[in-house]
Amino acid sequence: MKALRILSLTPLALVLGSMLATSAAVVSAQEIERKGEARHFYTTIRVPANAEFLYLSGSGASPQEDGTWGDMEQQTIDTFNGFKDKLEAEGWSMSDIIQVRGFGVADEFGLLDFDGFNRAYRQFFGTEDNAQKPVRSFVEIEDLVVDGWLVEIEVRAARVP
Repeated sequence: MKALRILSLTPLALVLGSMLATSAAVVSAQEIERKGEARHFYTTIRVPANAEFLYLSGSGASPQEDGTWGDMEQQTIDTFNGFKDKLEAEGWSMSDIIQVRGFGVADEFGLLDFDGFNRAYRQFFGTEDNAQKPVRSFVEIEDLVVDGWLVEIEVRAARVP
């Protein structure tokens, strides 16, 4: 009788096992897929249909204690720290960012400090704390709404529940 029970449970175990394997494959296929890794970003990120999104409006730095705004690097650090705070307040993290758009203006000498932007950016993405890198663009524009801003950044975040 015991041998019969074991044999009758075997097909059920096989069916359940294959269902679990199938659902595991579906879950892994629903991950955020990053391709085309460049030095500071990915060229393509594919987000599955079941993902959650969080869009953060364009932001810039706050004035420093002495009333100045800082250079491009400092403003970029301040702006990403602001995004970090906003994301964490919503239960998200910097590693959830999938897209960064930066809008930069030249300094008082007429120079756009793209290197300063990159130095700051590298403190937040592709690091030991956050190995993820978003897709990104950075464009030079004539002016920004806030006098003193050298950069305005907007981000999009996504995660699979």
